[in-house]
Amino acid sequence: MDAKYAPLFTPFKVGNVEIRNRIVLCPMGGTSLFGWMEPNHFDQEAARFFLDRADHVGLIIPGIAPLRDTLGGRWLYQNKKMFRQLSEYMKEIHSRGAKLFVQLTAGMGRSWAITDLLVPLHQNPVLRTLAKPIIDTDYQLASPSALPSRWSDKITCREMTVQEIEQIIEAFARTAALCKEAGVDGVEVHAVHEGYLLDQFTLPYTNHRTDAYGGSFENRYRFAAEVVKAIKAACGQDYPVSLRYSVLSKVKDFGSGALPGETYTEIGRDMSESERAARYLQDAGYDMLNADNGTYDSWYWAHPPAYMPLNCNLEDVAHIRQFVTIPVVCAGRMEPETGAQAIAEGRIDAMGVARQFLADPDWIGKLIEDRAQEIRPCICCHNGCFNFSHYKGHANVQHLSDTMGLARCALNPETMQSRKYHVAPAVTPRRIAVIGGGIGGMEAALLCARRGHTVSLYERTDRLGGVFQAAAAPSFKEKDRMLIAWYLREVSRQPHLSVHLNTEITDVHALDVDEIIVATGAEANRLTVPGSERAIEAVDYLLGKQTAGDNVVIIGGGLTGCEIAYDLYLQGKHPTIVEMRDDLIAAPGVCLANSSYLRDFFAANRVPVLLQARVTTIGQDTVTVLDRDGVSRQIPADSVIVSVGYHPAPVAKPSRHVHVIGDAKKPGNLRTVIWQAWDVCMKL
Repeated sequence: MDAKYAPLFTPFKVGNVEIRNRIVLCPMGGTSLFGWMEPNHFDQEAARFFLDRADHVGLIIPGIAPLRDTLGGRWLYQNKKMFRQLSEYMKEIHSRGAKLFVQLTAGMGRSWAITDLLVPLHQNPVLRTLAKPIIDTDYQLASPSALPSRWSDKITCREMTVQEIEQIIEAFARTAALCKEAGVDGVEVHAVHEGYLLDQFTLPYTNHRTDAYGGSFENRYRFAAEVVKAIKAACGQDYPVSLRYSVLSKVKDFGSGALPGETYTEIGRDMSESERAARYLQDAGYDMLNADNGTYDSWYWAHPPAYMPLNCNLEDVAHIRQFVTIPVVCAGRMEPETGAQAIAEGRIDAMGVARQFLADPDWIGKLIEDRAQEIRPCICCHNGCFNFSHYKGHANVQHLSDTMGLARCALNPETMQSRKYHVAPAVTPRRIAVIGGGIGGMEAALLCARRGHTVSLYERTDRLGGVFQAAAAPSFKEKDRMLIAWYLREVSRQPHLSVHLNTEITDVHALDVDEIIVATGAEANRLTVPGSERAIEAVDYLLGKQTAGDNVVIIGGGLTGCEIAYDLYLQGKHPTIVEMRDDLIAAPGVCLANSSYLRDFFAANRVPVLLQARVTTIGQDTVTVLDRDGVSRQIPADSVIVSVGYHPAPVAKPSRHVHVIGDAKKPGNLRTVIWQAWDVCMKL
């Protein structure tokens, strides 16, 4: 192992529990050992997930366990059988050398990601009452005060009663006692963090109460303090209790976050209050702060997309470390080298990592064995792990299967889906041709080769990567470029996989093989307005085939168009986005953490965004746009970049032995491409 990582592999203590190293597997929604949305039970998939990662990690913290079932409303502590199963499981975890804390949540309040399907149910008092025994939306949305839902502008969340607060405090204590009895090493309280329910009580902009739980600093933090005191009373003063903690809220207004480096007025927890709060919470009894930044109004701090800096929360977390004597963990795009250095300098006590464990379960082992180049990187896309989507006029538009699934991985289908996706030797090894060397084609070729097939991968250009080369081109996509390098390395290591570059296949039936996988991607939609021949296709710009001037109009405000505008702004150019819909990135599949960063960035930096508008003419140095009011206006434009979607471009139609996957079947994202490759290749 490289010596620079050595500080990560020294022990530390949380209370009286010694942790063998300073890498914490941080909690992720969907990885709860007690299930996620469904009635609580011992979740075998989550249990397997953590066992697969327990050989090298120091501390495991599974995803939030709601104290009360989302469906059915039963209290967690009422399921005694589940805790008996947990007791047996803890023996397996400890046999691997890891420690495990169970994270318990009071709830989400206004941050509860209500879906479009549930909004009309909640709005109708009769339907809401009828549905209450199954799903009590009124309870799930209950907040410190009457507040706007983060997810739907049609909903005002009701104020939680004191009786409900007291029930939650009791549930924390009773559940923690059962965890201790089951051999769990500690519990983590969720959370004075990320704008969840306990955090909403602490923040001035979400707590307008006039009783003992509102107003003064002590009153706002009373709920969180009473929780830890109740747990200690039930479990003993030496039983470790961690707190998920946001150092700063990074919020300017409801639904409006503060960007890195931005000058703004904090309406949540600022640094002076955080210094006081951290010490106050320590004195109340918390034994560790598991820290980062942000709320759901600034979600990109707690769930950083690729646009956020690496180690984005380190400076703030390191600052707050000076005001406490308990261990402080820092999470948020943490890089091992930077984390190790911060630990060596005493600035933090441990490094929190979450989604990298989804992409590569053995990344720590590879680090130890000097195989860092073999680590499949997390690219912060959130396509599989947390793709709750939101745009104007809608709540959470994500499909129910995603809402209930979570913690899966776009790049690694086996993550939290081991029963559905797994590598098994082929019953009959076959000769397989894969046409198209993009991500889908490479994934299909790798999986078939791993299963024992003989694979020929054909790519018509001189390099592998396909359209993802364009996606990885901007400066902020360093992890995407690492992913391409990972694929190239993996492809080169497979003995039964041959690559044929500069080879275009036009007649798949001329190939002497048993099975054919078509992964030839998609083609860009064309704009049909006068002057469209002057426009630059998005892919051509990203690949550097055509350059853009200073004033650039981007036609299309989807994810690609917005990322191009962001890239241009970072270069010092002046982009303008023209979008026909009433919001940017108005599509499912893109996490709110990702989309809200771009929306907030354009608003903060005054990047012109014309919504409900369409381009009618592209001139020599102007673009004519018809705006939402039907008024025609001209915009100066040295260049015009078009990003108006794609259509499939398969070289053959599907048949018994021809399988079409990815964008060649239907344009999507990395998740759809990779998961479809597995859907097909597992059956061959």
